[in-house]
Amino acid sequence: MSARDGDGWVECTCGGKHWGRYGAAGLLLVRDQKILLQHRAPWVHNGDTWGVPGGARDSHESVREAALREAIEELGIEGDLVEPLEDFFDDHGVWSYTTVIARAKAELVAHEQNDESLQIEWIAFNDVTSKNLHPSFAHTWPQVKTIVERLFS
Repeated sequence: MSARDGDGWVECTCGGKHWGRYGAAGLLLVRDQKILLQHRAPWVHNGDTWGVPGGARDSHESVREAALREAIEELGIEGDLVEPLEDFFDDHGVWSYTTVIARAKAELVAHEQNDESLQIEWIAFNDVTSKNLHPSFAHTWPQVKTIVERLFS
């Protein structure tokens, strides 16, 4: 296995900085008409906001591999209890973020695995925007929600 080489900032054409030299990916877990959100620690980029577990993709990883690895690291989940269904690609040209939408099996248990998380909570689809969302997740949630509702209705 190659070393972790994806950590680093990318200056984006959108005017901002994004984490992940090869882009980033996150895992949106769905079960019982709810999604699993992570309350991010204050010290992380865009801290004290809610979003999906995720992070930098390494050069040797697919987006699904990166999303699952990050969720295992941050939520302590078992990867075999996750069924990836569809990917939402947010392309910024020089950088991208892929949200991997996945079914969480009933046995899946998530918890705060490391200091990047303050809290983990299952949130009903229509209640997601009541949280202080990570700015990028807030921006893409309307499009992602449409996909989630199509897959899980």
